[in-house]
Amino acid sequence: MSENAVTVACPTCRRKVAWLPENPYRPFCSERCRLADLGSWADGSFAIPACEEDEL
Repeated sequence: MSENAVTVACPTCRRKVAWLPENPYRPFCSERCRLADLGSWADGSFAIPACEEDEL
């Protein structure tokens, strides 16, 4: 890891990850964590709350 590299926490496992172009999975630490996150969105575990608008 480069001395000047910015590190972030993997959103899935919280492991420290260097934010570098060489890391194809950033901000995740691995393909496993990336796919676990995608699966959570796909099965509805993760969702963005929305307000229902009045019908016109």
